[in-house]
Amino acid sequence: MPTVRRIAPWSVALIGVALAMLAAGCRDRTPRLQPLPAQAVILAFGDSITAGNGAPGDASYPAKLQELTGWQTINAGVPGEISAEGARRLPGVLRRYHPDLVVLCHGGNDLLRRMASQTTVTHLATMIETIRHSGAQVVLLSVPRPGILPRPADFYQQVAEQYRVPLENEALTEILRDNALKSDLIHPNADGYRKLAEAVAAMLKRSGA
Repeated sequence: MPTVRRIAPWSVALIGVALAMLAAGCRDRTPRLQPLPAQAVILAFGDSITAGNGAPGDASYPAKLQELTGWQTINAGVPGEISAEGARRLPGVLRRYHPDLVVLCHGGNDLLRRMASQTTVTHLATMIETIRHSGAQVVLLSVPRPGILPRPADFYQQVAEQYRVPLENEALTEILRDNALKSDLIHPNADGYRKLAEAVAAMLKRSGA
């Protein structure tokens, strides 16, 4: 009969610890943020998604994020703005509000105009660098490519990984796939914006903010 080798108990324990550590690493790869103070100012910077088109002003995702977190949240959304215009506008907004953290949601109008992805990537990178140079932290929200079945534009993941920025990559796509959560093809309704705010709040919690 073949010899049966017994595995020592300590070997089993080490294997268990290694598997647990590997699983933990796979579960949460969100880049870490510094904790925000109780009186923190959050700047929501973007286009019509940030402005809250398709819902009353008090139902925008920045307004709901303020309710959820207790942090003052400034809505700096400009409908119709492309990323190049956002990159030019951003420095003045940062000087005005001195935020502790910026939620960056931009590039949707670039996608609608079928602009080159690398152009949007360049402007997103510029905005992230500008935000960090101001002393604020930054998180990124992806915008889906328009179509019958919206899907996240790939370049948001690319930018997030390059700059080690926490990314909410799925929430807006899932909202815009649900007719009950959107006001038109590209904008959430009040319920959709509330869900987006909940997703941003959860991302901030995961990242340590």
